[in-house]
Amino acid sequence: MRKRLPVLLLVFLCSITLHAQEYFPKNDGVKTTDNNYTAFTNARIYVTPTQVIDNGTLLIQKGKVVAAGNGVSVPDNSQVIDLKGKHIYPSFIDMYSEFGVQKPAKKGRGRRSPQYDASRKGFYWNDHIMPEKNAVDKFLFDTKKARELLQAGFGTVNTHVADGIVRGTSVLVALDSTDNSDMRIIGQKAAQHFSFAKSVASAQNYPTSLMGAMALLRQMYRDAKWYAAGHAENKDMSLEALNANKDLPQIFDADGYQNDLRASRIAKEFGLQYILKGGGDEYQRIREIKATGASFILPLDFPEAYDVSDPNQAGKVALSDMRLWNQAPGNPAALAKNDIPFAFTLAGLKKTADFKANLMKAIDYGLDKTKALEALTTIPAGLLGKSEVIGSLKNGSYANFLITSGDIFDKKTTLYENWVQGDKHTINDMSLIDVRGEYDLAIGGNTYKLKITGEPAKPKAELKSDTTTLKTKLTYSKGWFNLAFSPKKEGDTGFVRLNSLVTAPGSLSGKAILANGTESTWRATKKSDYEKKDKDDKKDEKTIPEMVPLTFPNNGYGFAQLPKQENILFKNATVWTSEDEGILENTDVLVKNGKIARVGKNLSAGGAKVIDATGKHLTAGIIDEHSHIAATSINESGHNSSAEVSIEDVVDGDDINIYRNLSGGVTSIQILHGSANPIGGRSAIIKLKWGLPADQLIYENSPKFIKFALGENVKQSNWGDLQTIRFPQSRMGVEQVYMDYFQRAKEYDAKKKSGKPYRFDYEMETLAEIINKERFITCHSYVQSEINMLMKVVERFDFNINTFTHILEGYKVADKMKEHGVVGASTFSDWWAYKYEVNDAIPYNAAIMQSQGLNVAINSDDAEMSRRLNQEAGKTVKYGGVSEEEAWKMVTINPAKMLHLDQRVGSIKAGKDADLVLWSDHPLSIYAIAEKTFIEGVPYYDYENMKQRQQSIAQERNRLINQMLEAKNKGEKTQAPKKKEDKHFHCDTEVYGI
Repeated sequence: MRKRLPVLLLVFLCSITLHAQEYFPKNDGVKTTDNNYTAFTNARIYVTPTQVIDNGTLLIQKGKVVAAGNGVSVPDNSQVIDLKGKHIYPSFIDMYSEFGVQKPAKKGRGRRSPQYDASRKGFYWNDHIMPEKNAVDKFLFDTKKARELLQAGFGTVNTHVADGIVRGTSVLVALDSTDNSDMRIIGQKAAQHFSFAKSVASAQNYPTSLMGAMALLRQMYRDAKWYAAGHAENKDMSLEALNANKDLPQIFDADGYQNDLRASRIAKEFGLQYILKGGGDEYQRIREIKATGASFILPLDFPEAYDVSDPNQAGKVALSDMRLWNQAPGNPAALAKNDIPFAFTLAGLKKTADFKANLMKAIDYGLDKTKALEALTTIPAGLLGKSEVIGSLKNGSYANFLITSGDIFDKKTTLYENWVQGDKHTINDMSLIDVRGEYDLAIGGNTYKLKITGEPAKPKAELKSDTTTLKTKLTYSKGWFNLAFSPKKEGDTGFVRLNSLVTAPGSLSGKAILANGTESTWRATKKSDYEKKDKDDKKDEKTIPEMVPLTFPNNGYGFAQLPKQENILFKNATVWTSEDEGILENTDVLVKNGKIARVGKNLSAGGAKVIDATGKHLTAGIIDEHSHIAATSINESGHNSSAEVSIEDVVDGDDINIYRNLSGGVTSIQILHGSANPIGGRSAIIKLKWGLPADQLIYENSPKFIKFALGENVKQSNWGDLQTIRFPQSRMGVEQVYMDYFQRAKEYDAKKKSGKPYRFDYEMETLAEIINKERFITCHSYVQSEINMLMKVVERFDFNINTFTHILEGYKVADKMKEHGVVGASTFSDWWAYKYEVNDAIPYNAAIMQSQGLNVAINSDDAEMSRRLNQEAGKTVKYGGVSEEEAWKMVTINPAKMLHLDQRVGSIKAGKDADLVLWSDHPLSIYAIAEKTFIEGVPYYDYENMKQRQQSIAQERNRLINQMLEAKNKGEKTQAPKKKEDKHFHCDTEVYGI
């Protein structure tokens, strides 16, 4: 008999396989076979978010949807599951995930010096460009994490290695945690991924800045085109992969609206369309976001309220951060309202379990439920090009769906099951009977009042004897109801324990073990169903804080409505023309259509707004030739030449220093690259149009400038002991850098002009513009010997230096500068002796250079000094006896000439831009207040309005603090207050200690 048992068992199992329903329990789910169907009947089925079937049938087979509808014919060999009163939704998709792939370990800092060259052979010259990497090669299914995602409703994730500027391809994975793993990989190369962040696995220095990352991406795309055309001499596996993956969805981790716009500009340049993973602040510039034409992946990691219960700590929190907490949950609704396609991602959430609560918050803040469902299903499927298999319950799609007790976006709804590719994953027992309600409980002659509340799968019990509430514990699992309580009667020291197998609604009865150990029976008779009472409602009530108004930019001094251009007549002003006419008393200035129309006496308004300027002074707006405000990075220090980078890429229109400069009468600035290298990056020349997006600040047809540098910084003499391998390390090495690069640029330009094929090089293009006198040099300089050196170098290549900035030993070489043909000398008024190479600086420098016929300007190089340049100019009257009029020209028409903008700005003359400042007093006086600052006739700053804004800021802060206190009192999570540090850039910022 023992020998026959295995044979009989095998026959029995085969019989089951051939003739029974052909499914077996596997893990926590049901594994369907190839032959049987499963039919889910009488459900509300969301085939798509907009195609909904009531009392419908969903039929699946072999892990896919066969049919969904009202008239579906159910085959005989079907398992039928009645879902009356329940809902079916497509499972969710996260198209920006790191599931199952591990980010590489951060490169150790064991090196004694920086790494400038790539560590790989046969790949791209920069280690942070890795399109050849494929997440599928590193993927390992994480069952524990998959369970979390399944419980949150997700069935599919697009996962990638979130490391590097070009990160390679992602893998599209079904979250089937059963043994049926052969179908998990839906797409081995689902998308190609990008970011602005370097790889943690490489120590290669370049790029060290955001603008460097942007320049690197541009050069990479140019190189890929060159490579694809067959011009490259050596095999490059990175460029091959980049070109091979160009038709995949291109996902860019921008992580904030400003970088959204920056990434979109790169995409536009190369005929691409990125899918942008945003930062949750896109609502702040929704018009510009919409104009990108991009689709978005939105995080749901809304900021927590600050714990502002301590008034001293509350003062640390910036108003802009308070606003972000208040406004960010409305970001998805803002995109939806503007018809911008978006998908949701779990990225950024501290816990997957926070997903539903944050999603519900987004809905509370105005997001339509249909749009929310689209963002989790059809839109990510479409963006990944997989609409035929995921994201819906259309015929042929994978059987990825959720079974819920009701509306999936209702807090009370229970998610029962998450089916992935036809395999069931139980989240909550669907057969569990709802026991909530109010009962009369009888045990051995004693009666109690039992109230069961909470969630169906996690009920809570309250038991009373007369008016006494008893200590109670309730567990309810797999149909078994277990209740224990302390009876609180004299002589009773233990607990009464009750249990019951719940088989029908409203029926609770079973065995009881009394406190003394005696066995008895009990019965609970239901008196009423569970309904939320006022107390419960208040506990779960969500009071949505009133959203504070959005401003441009979105801080306390932003505009609720952007100011409009005005036609203005200034009457009876003291007009500082900065022209040959000099200073005009009791003079009128008429502004029309953003231009200065007329300057004279007794002008008529002609419908213009009249401003009585009696006793006041009207000047052209101040121009700062050397500034570092309004940018997110200043130095690209990864190479000794960074001519390929541009400050225009990193202009920050939200920088509060723009407003502060307007308050000091500044209307135009040149944002210069820093002094990290002999050849720096290209400049950005902007108007301080507060409230406008960054790209609208840049001058139209802007003159082309670039920053060069001499001195200590470029040869790394002050960078630290380990920074000693980058060439140059000496002054003679600095000279050789210029010689080498100009010679290379000359040869590059000659080849380009020859008509022969050439590899486009952004760095050489920029330097060739210099040689061709199409781009102008502003050079950071101090010491006379170095100034002489650079003039001699560039003379060999037949051009000259446009501007020496700082130029603190200019008084020693002013005659030679004049002979060389330097357009301008931009200096400090009275800085000296703050480092070794300025030991010979004197405050008479500006006056001496002017006396030698040089065009002299006073600049700031500092965010604080830039808003009092009027006073800095005034110092030249004291130091050197410069006239007041000539001193004023040093911050108006003189820098305008240096920047080749004097035909547009810098003086009050008919036909020029109406960039004007109305001062309360003599503009060189420390008592002068810039009452109004106009740019092209638009009032971007008003002193009286500023004072009103200060009052409204205090009121708004108080309002937001009260909202956050209320949030804390309701038990919401909070974070500790932290101060937002304003970073003031200088030439050497991000140089020392790199």
